[in-house]
Amino acid sequence: MSVSGRAKTNLGMMSSVHEVLNSDDAMCEILLLLPPETTYKLILVSKRWLQIISSPFFRHTYLTKWKPTFHLIGFFVCNTMYLGKKIEGVRRPRSESSLPLLSTSTLGDEIESSGILQKLGYYIDSSNGVLLCGRHPKAYYLWDPKTRKHHQIPRPRVHFDELCMSLITEDCPLKGFSYKVIRAECVSYSVQSTKVRVETYSSINTTWSYSELTCPEPISLSPWNPGRVIQGVVYWHVTGGKVAIYDSNDEEKRINVMKLPKTYDYDEHVLGESADGFLQYGWSNKSVMEIWKLEKVSNVLQWTIQFKMSFKVMWRMNPVESKRFNTRTKETQLLAFLNQKSDSVFIRCDSQIFLCDTQTLKVEEVQYQGRKSSFVWDFCKVVPYFQLSWPSSPLLEEKNI
Repeated sequence: MSVSGRAKTNLGMMSSVHEVLNSDDAMCEILLLLPPETTYKLILVSKRWLQIISSPFFRHTYLTKWKPTFHLIGFFVCNTMYLGKKIEGVRRPRSESSLPLLSTSTLGDEIESSGILQKLGYYIDSSNGVLLCGRHPKAYYLWDPKTRKHHQIPRPRVHFDELCMSLITEDCPLKGFSYKVIRAECVSYSVQSTKVRVETYSSINTTWSYSELTCPEPISLSPWNPGRVIQGVVYWHVTGGKVAIYDSNDEEKRINVMKLPKTYDYDEHVLGESADGFLQYGWSNKSVMEIWKLEKVSNVLQWTIQFKMSFKVMWRMNPVESKRFNTRTKETQLLAFLNQKSDSVFIRCDSQIFLCDTQTLKVEEVQYQGRKSSFVWDFCKVVPYFQLSWPSSPLLEEKNI
């Protein structure tokens, strides 16, 4: 090939490269191929690349292709004695924070020292790091750790004496971030009903809407027990050892019920999401822990056991930790699931929190900052607080909601 021919070829290739680099669609396809640790750094290249990577379409597509990761910020302590109807007039002492955070990270330390938690009331729920807090029934807040801003949700129209609440967040490829807050009435066990009254706030409509969900059998939702949201489906605890299943996008407005595989009074039971997107149920007593998964088998929902472990055997395999924390004289119990993970769980022994690998039975102490004796564990729900590592947007700031 002549010199002039090679020059024309090089010019053609350079022209093609420039066309690709100048095309947002082409650049988006290239950036989607890169792993998170690489793509995250590229937001510094130019404003244009930052705009592409920060767009709702890119975030949605990226999280679909690359499995999202979460990091633990800390554990929120939810004291059920102060929620809803007062038990024998019990009130929170002024010396006790309404929203205690046992911080496990630098971000958690910053959040706790900022003083914002004192303004948000009590912990209710969280989704992808966005926090739902409030004081029933007057004020509810949505707080975004990215922007450190909080937004007050309009006051509900319907009063419920006792209730379950859940937060659903969505990041659509075109419209960006939106959310729903769902309040469901809890009636006493003696007056169970096949109707469940629900009030839902949508950030899209900016209003509360009331509806009644039909149920195939009389139920009574269990108040103040943390539920679980998986892909828009809400799971709430039901008295009598059951779980209620409500698809917030279902136009039929119905609620289904499943019997839990094991549940007894005074035992620990928690809900979580497995790595493959199914509901996980964890149960433990003083000696044993079991983990189950709710999945479809031949188009029928059923529980399948995933794991069963003796705490005695587990501590025997971890002699250093067992001796250090004197676990023989203390009760061990299941605390919570990790976010979208199936191979590890949080367990508790006295005031110590551990991460337990369900495959190897190895335990590792979780270091947290917080006063160990400032609350009574038996009256509290301790829930892990996770933040979506990347990509995420400054949700409240972008949508001005």
